[in-house]
Amino acid sequence: MSRRRCRLVSMLAGLLVMALSVLLLPSVGGTAAAGADHRSSVPLAELTVVTERVATGLRRPIAITGLPDGRMLIAEKDGTVRAYHPDTGLVAEPVLDLRDRIDTSDNERGLLGITPAPNFARTGILYVAYTSLPAGALTLARVPIGAPERAQVLLTQEHAEYGNHNGGQVAFGRDGYLYWSTGDGGLANDPFKSGQDLGTLLGKIVRIDVNRTCGAKPYCVPSSNPFVRVAGARPEIWLYGLRNPWRFSVDPVDGSLWIGDVGQGLVEEINHIRPWQGGANLGWSCKEGTPIFDQQQCRAGVRYTDPVFEYDHYNDNCSVTGGVVYRGSVTPDAWGTYVASDYCSTRVFAVRPKPEGGYETAVIGNFPTQPTAIGTDVQGELYVLSDLPGWLNRVRFERVPPEGAGR
Repeated sequence: MSRRRCRLVSMLAGLLVMALSVLLLPSVGGTAAAGADHRSSVPLAELTVVTERVATGLRRPIAITGLPDGRMLIAEKDGTVRAYHPDTGLVAEPVLDLRDRIDTSDNERGLLGITPAPNFARTGILYVAYTSLPAGALTLARVPIGAPERAQVLLTQEHAEYGNHNGGQVAFGRDGYLYWSTGDGGLANDPFKSGQDLGTLLGKIVRIDVNRTCGAKPYCVPSSNPFVRVAGARPEIWLYGLRNPWRFSVDPVDGSLWIGDVGQGLVEEINHIRPWQGGANLGWSCKEGTPIFDQQQCRAGVRYTDPVFEYDHYNDNCSVTGGVVYRGSVTPDAWGTYVASDYCSTRVFAVRPKPEGGYETAVIGNFPTQPTAIGTDVQGELYVLSDLPGWLNRVRFERVPPEGAGR
């Protein structure tokens, strides 16, 4: 075959792969693939959120995830997992009980994250993150739903000195790898200087391949992880320089990560990391958001990735609750909008990339008290949990015409 023909065949093969990749985009409510080029023309300031309470009686609900059969699983901090379906409501008995292995000795310890395996419909496998007995080690495990005795620990990180800053989100990326967030070790001021230390998993987002085993490890490290060949660095690390990213999410359309990282006392931040930004340094504890926090932790020549949105602690703000990108079909005007909140003020922050670059932001209302997690059902529609009241609320958007419109 001539070189010219080889190049032609290679080009056609490449185009075929690109076409197939578009066709195989995961569909969220049937809109993700069809609406991948959608650009809402409605300003965020013209949107507001409305919530409807659909379940009560939860015990400190902390994480939520949707299942292919329409159910939603809700993790309770003490180690139980409850099931909710919009047609039948909240099931009284837990579908999974991990209480005998979970350390809940501090306000921030407990069962922290839950996500189904991509092949959950066939395997019934869940991935969970929690602080384990006896000393609060950050723990990532997989477990068949309804079979806690078959739980398998995949990865741990010691975290005994302080009870706070445990991270705990787990989610699968579009690349098929599992992502897990960890806090910096607790207390305040990054006491172990973990954020900038590549030798520890504290203050990081980890990326591993849970579909294979490598040696004695029940997982493999993807060869494309940024620190695989860096001396002294943990190869599992995907991102670093985080304080307590206890809620992040993966956009099902473009695979980017949206991270809510809790600040020290000045700035709460939201980061938007594209799939090609593995290895990004998000700044802590050199920086808290964009301001310098600890000059001694700053290094000459190091590139820091700033948040795309940050807010201060005035007006009752205290702790960001990272959210999700709306990819549902009920409100096309909100499609592609990232929604987050604050645990104390309950304000709802909307952030959306602009086609020409940069980000549009707005406050679009309030959630019910103490929002701990924002998640989606299989259709991409939003729900929010409330901590101590133990509520589950459905979220929808309404369009509010600008002041003076129609006069």
